[in-house]
Amino acid sequence: MTERLILPRRTLLVLCGPAGSGKSTFAAQHFAETNIVSSDRCRAMICDDENDQTVNRDTFDLFHYILQKRMLLGRFCVADSVALKPYARQNLRSLSRRFGYYGCLLIFDIPPEVCIARDGQRIRQVGESVVYYHAGLLASARQDAPNEGWELIRILHEDTPDLEIVVEA
Repeated sequence: MTERLILPRRTLLVLCGPAGSGKSTFAAQHFAETNIVSSDRCRAMICDDENDQTVNRDTFDLFHYILQKRMLLGRFCVADSVALKPYARQNLRSLSRRFGYYGCLLIFDIPPEVCIARDGQRIRQVGESVVYYHAGLLASARQDAPNEGWELIRILHEDTPDLEIVVEA
């Protein structure tokens, strides 16, 4: 069974979840590449290494800058980062409000064991300790998100039916 989610064109869809939870794969399967603003890609553009956490300030400056430029033009935006810390979600929620965008949070609630297995199959691995750290942050995100002012929050589990996302013209 496929669930259908219809979103306005002026939506900031924030993907939130641990490394290995399937956020980037989901984004690539459902949206045009130009809709997706990825923190990993921004990091690679800054220093040629998606894993280099020493450039996070510059990475997220670029990440938010690109989102703002897309929103100025009224474009649908997918923010692909872990977004597990409250300030990260708050910054994205503030952006959506500032530009009059519908704020949608899609939480990938995937067990750490599944994320670790997926991480082990990737070329660019983050490791078990990062996944378990993210899993702890995920529990807080699930609890805090309903009080953060999002217009829509959806939680995806491993057994969630297929989700079809339609962006209104």
